[in-house]
Amino acid sequence: MDRLSAAGYQAIEVSAFVSPKWVPQMADAADVFARITRRRGTRYTALVPNVAGLERAVAAAVDEVAIFAAASESFSRRNINQTIEESLITYKSVCERARALALPVRAYVSTAFGCPFEGTVDPARVADVSAALVEMGAYEVSVSDTIGIAHPGQVPRVVGAVAARVPLEKIALHFHDTRGTALANVLAALDLGVAAFDASAGGLGGCPYAPGATGNLATEDLLYMLDGLGVETGVALDAVVAASRFIEERIGHPLASRYAQAIKSQRS
Repeated sequence: MDRLSAAGYQAIEVSAFVSPKWVPQMADAADVFARITRRRGTRYTALVPNVAGLERAVAAAVDEVAIFAAASESFSRRNINQTIEESLITYKSVCERARALALPVRAYVSTAFGCPFEGTVDPARVADVSAALVEMGAYEVSVSDTIGIAHPGQVPRVVGAVAARVPLEKIALHFHDTRGTALANVLAALDLGVAAFDASAGGLGGCPYAPGATGNLATEDLLYMLDGLGVETGVALDAVVAASRFIEERIGHPLASRYAQAIKSQRS
């Protein structure tokens, strides 16, 4: 997953150091980190659920780690087998250990715009969890639409609630494009002053514990819109399209990126 900022900041989330027992797809996280080619100016990050995951990430030479809490109890239990309160205790330990290692910590708040099990989520709960994560040491909190149900009318309410507790420059947004509203949500957030957004090449992504969730907002689609708005990201659109084409060939089916598919149609 890519992270783009209107200030030109970029990071790439490479993998997750989670339990291979529960998420076997991530069992090779250390091997993946060992084989990537790193580019100066880009941070290579990984999700960690606890201190044990952090130590594995450190051994793989990550540039920063990410912790992931939830704004709904049901999703928190299904995703990491902890209550929200238990997860915050765990993540406080992660932040303390990361601080001792001088390792930056980023945070996510899942189900910020709605939960597949509980439905509507109170923006005040999103703000509570976001503030707790920043207070324990996260330099930024990514407010996440885990199942892709957010719409532009929600964005000011959720961002406004979080911004009342967390400085705006520490807020990022993470949209999935399940209902085709991700770009509209980004546009609404830009008008509010948010300057950091998560995306993935080709629109890859999803969550095994979020029924119905499709992939993340495609990086190409986001770049095309930001380029048209004159927002400098430091990321080459053509290079991302080429990367998505490479991925598409390997997985054997079309990716969700509207921009990439349009370019492909024009060339055929």
